[in-house]
Amino acid sequence: MADASNATVPPPGAAADWTIPQDWAHYTAEEHATWDTLFARQAKLLPGRASNAWLRGLDVLKLSKPGIPDFAELSDRLMALTGWQVVAVPGLVPDDVFFEHMANRRFVAGNFIRRPDQLDYLQEPDVFHDVFGHVPMLADPVFADYLEAYGRGGLRAMEHDALKYLGRLYWYTVEFGLIAEPEGLRIYGSGIVSSYAESRFALEDASPHRLKFDIARVMRTAYRIDDFQQNYFVIPSFDELLRATVETDFAPLYEALKQQPEIAVAEIVSEDEVITRGTQQYAASRPGALG
Repeated sequence: MADASNATVPPPGAAADWTIPQDWAHYTAEEHATWDTLFARQAKLLPGRASNAWLRGLDVLKLSKPGIPDFAELSDRLMALTGWQVVAVPGLVPDDVFFEHMANRRFVAGNFIRRPDQLDYLQEPDVFHDVFGHVPMLADPVFADYLEAYGRGGLRAMEHDALKYLGRLYWYTVEFGLIAEPEGLRIYGSGIVSSYAESRFALEDASPHRLKFDIARVMRTAYRIDDFQQNYFVIPSFDELLRATVETDFAPLYEALKQQPEIAVAEIVSEDEVITRGTQQYAASRPGALG
């Protein structure tokens, strides 16, 4: 939950690294019930749609307490598996804070949950998006290494004035990534797995393009935050995603990207390996949202 704003001072009650106590005991019965409703709905929907790694990681969320996970107990499980922990923050945090936590295997998560009338859409990530969406993948050793590498890369990208490009990589992998598995395309991005509607749209709708992942192409590609995606990028494996990340020399890549035009949302270029060419019918039917 990085924030591109100019905030530099933690809000009252937050530590110098912007963390706050989760204060699990203060969640209400209604808040726990909201988590349980969302959890049950997605857990039923995602087998056959989510990646094998995400489905394996779902078990880390099945803790001893009902409702919203206790971050302390969750962190104990993750630490034993991959060395990660989950820390609560009051909301969006500055870029450097976000990357510093990630580079040290600390995943920042909001500690609030949406209202019952917001089950299907929330503009700012809440604890369901952050924990249900992201944490299962933190239990996968390869993806856990990828996120640590991403955090280190983010700190370096700040020195190159290149956060725009690295942000696109996060968006199209961590948030909205697809993976090709033997059984077919599957979801691993948290923005999809935590969304009842997009979990189906990303895989089953004819509207979006699904393109083979290429790190430079992804970094040139614009994205939207206000609706379903018009492009999804498909990785062949998490090992390949990690390899592409750690073997890329990003400094010259950033300089090259600065000399190249941005690729618009929904645009297909000659170098693309197209897995499915979308109709873009959904986008065309919603000019107010996607025009």
